[in-house]
Formats: sequence, structure tokens, C-alpha cells
Amino acid sequence: MSSYIRVFHAVPDAPAVDVYANNCLIVNNISYKHISQYLYLPSGPTNIKIYPAGSMGIPVLDVNIVVPPMEILTVAAVGTLSTIGLLVIEEPKFCNPYHQSNIRFAHLSPNAPSVDITLRDGTVIFGNVSFKDVTDYLRVAPGIYELQVRIAGTNQVVLNLPPVALNPKTFYTIYAVGLVGEMPPLQALLSVDRIC
Repeated sequence: MSSYIRVFHAVPDAPAVDVYANNCLIVNNISYKHISQYLYLPSGPTNIKIYPAGSMGIPVLDVNIVVPPMEILTVAAVGTLSTIGLLVIEEPKFCNPYHQSNIRFAHLSPNAPSVDITLRDGTVIFGNVSFKDVTDYLRVAPGIYELQVRIAGTNQVVLNLPPVALNPKTFYTIYAVGLVGEMPPLQALLSVDRIC
């Protein structure tokens, strides 16, 4: 049995890369902040190698994972080039019966502290999220939301997100990527995970 996976390049100081599964090229020339299309990958033990795009010299990552059967996954390359690793993130397989939006937050900024995701008035939506943490989905009313990223437990805003329009019956992930106080800068990416 197979699963659907997509690859997310979230390593801020890494070049564009090629990704191999069991020595077969599955994604080529994917650059920072980009997410591939979903593709089939057989379930079971899987060797993942990541090389600088166009090269098959020494991989920047060579790791073994187990792909579970009949799942939908985002496989994110995270950290920095010297600490690169994979984070396997499960995506929703089923829809819910509600006419609402579903949103979660994933902290993929390697040098950012733990953070809170809040509304502009300070209301905490997701609290104390650390690097490589992925929250559960939160069901909210569809609409336009203005969110902020704050250092956990404080009023210190490190990032104002542009207004986010959330549609009904849709699952989203907000990914925090980049570096605090360095280049490329901290920013948020909105991913559509599933439309029901």
C-alpha cells in the first residue's frame, strides 16, 4: 500500500535540492520555502537522501524513515544546513461535518524561541509552540484573521502576519520559517492541506 507525501524545503541556509527515496528521484530542484505536489510513495522502510540540486556527490541528508500505509504526509526538511533533519507531519485524511475552517501552526524557524500565536488583541490561539512542534488543528469560523507571532508568555511581537482568509471546510497550516535577526528573515507561509 502507498501513501501520499509532499516535500517541504524549510532550511533557510540551504540551496535548492533534489530529494531521493530509496535512490529514486522524487522531487528535483526544490528551493527554500517551496512545497512539492503530492506524490505516491510505497509504505515501509524508506531511505531519504537530499543532495544539492543537480549533484549526487555527498548528500546533505541521508536518513531512514518508515512510511506508514494509507497516510497523507508532509515531509519537511528542517533546521540549518549543518543540523538538517526531517520532520514528518501528518495531514488530515478525513473531513469533518462542520461548515468551518481548520487551522494549525508549525514552528520551523531553527533559531526562534518558543512562541504564541495570537490575535491582534493578544488573545492566544496557540500557546508555547517550540521549534519542530506542530499543533493540533483548531476549528474556527471562516473569515479573515489578523494574527501575530509573539515570544511565548510575553507581549513581544516578532512577526505580524498579513491578513489570512480562511475558507469553510478547508484545513490550513501556518508554517513559521526563516531566521530571527538574520537572513532570510522570519516569515509565515500558509499551506492548504485539504479542501473538503
